[in-house]
Amino acid sequence: MTQQTKRTVGLPGAISIGIGGMVGGGIFAVLGEAVSLAHGATAVAFLIAGIVALLTSYSYAKLSVHYQNRGGTVVFIDHAFGHNLLSGSVNIMLWLSYLVTISLYASAFASYAQVFFPKDSGPWLYHVLISLAILLPTGINIISASLVSKSETIIVLIKVVLLVLIIVSGIFYVDVDRLSPTQWAGPLTIIAAGMIIFVAFEGFELIANSAEEIKNPTSNLPRAFYGSVIFVILLYILISIVTVGTVPEHQLLQAKDYALALAAKPALGQTGFTIVAIAALLSTFSAINATVYGNARLGYFLAKEGEIPRALSRQKRNIPIDGVLTTAGLSLIIANSIDLTEIAIIGSAGFLLIFALVNISACKLGTTIHASRMVTATASFACISALGMLIIHTYSSNPQAVWVFLFFICASILFEFGYGIFIRGHYFQRPYKKY
Repeated sequence: MTQQTKRTVGLPGAISIGIGGMVGGGIFAVLGEAVSLAHGATAVAFLIAGIVALLTSYSYAKLSVHYQNRGGTVVFIDHAFGHNLLSGSVNIMLWLSYLVTISLYASAFASYAQVFFPKDSGPWLYHVLISLAILLPTGINIISASLVSKSETIIVLIKVVLLVLIIVSGIFYVDVDRLSPTQWAGPLTIIAAGMIIFVAFEGFELIANSAEEIKNPTSNLPRAFYGSVIFVILLYILISIVTVGTVPEHQLLQAKDYALALAAKPALGQTGFTIVAIAALLSTFSAINATVYGNARLGYFLAKEGEIPRALSRQKRNIPIDGVLTTAGLSLIIANSIDLTEIAIIGSAGFLLIFALVNISACKLGTTIHASRMVTATASFACISALGMLIIHTYSSNPQAVWVFLFFICASILFEFGYGIFIRGHYFQRPYKKY
């Protein structure tokens, strides 16, 4: 770092960034998909995905404490593999993956917001709502970094209270027969379902991008990673149990986009439906807020490294304004022009690949960061196996999504290669820089 960053984010704020990044559009957008694949074992699918996330959070915690840098994942991979074409391509892929994630959250926000408007509203309303979902968090990020933390803490508290209310009220209406193993899909399908919905756990790694600004990082960073992931695992499992156990499956499949809202009706009626819609709006909003926050800082680091235009490295009040605006602008284009059904699968595959590399990085740097190679190796194997399962299952049911994923990887490599040749003048081994 060229200057000392003021540490303004406490443990509650750090945990809120992790929870806000995870409990966003993911759970609201993919819950119906999980039910369609795992059926009565939907909670098991979320547990499997959560275990992979928790193992990976160990690597992130160890790496974040040792390498406290807003570059986060970028720094970890660079230190392990060197600053070269491979690591540079992965870094670009990570930055682009966050743009897709923001777009997915914005789409989920618009879907739930539409329930408050007449059904005959034109398609223009959907695009207006998507745009607002991105522009408002952008404004918060531009005003103040600490405001992001404070707003995350408040929003996360509100939405968690609402979700807990749904769980507590709905748990008494659960029909255990709907959760019986006789209603489960096959083991491989359940695992595949967990990997397809893995994007619902993406977000905890954003804490790493805030490491410079977190107070007492040695103790608070691990607590933030483990605390946020474990909390979200339990939350998702309970939500899955209430959803699958209280609503007939055919109704859930007919209302994939707002499956969770139906879970509140048995206990709370239309009021419950409205509460879930509000919780969805708060969740997706806070997830966008946290992801813009983290991705703008990731863009700042990549710009400093010369991997994307230098303009994104400019700051005002320690806030990468250009990075925030660029993140918002590109997300607006993606969210308003691309069908994100397949992209959700691609997003899960992308993060599983990136997390596998982070776990391998932690294993390789085990002595330096004081990490258990047994745990990091297990986490690496889990991510690689999960990615393979996801690709195999997706290719059998939706081969186009696999080709899109491969295209996504190739685009990242070609951008890094081309930008290196025409802008930096070199693209392979580059000296590592510390910021």
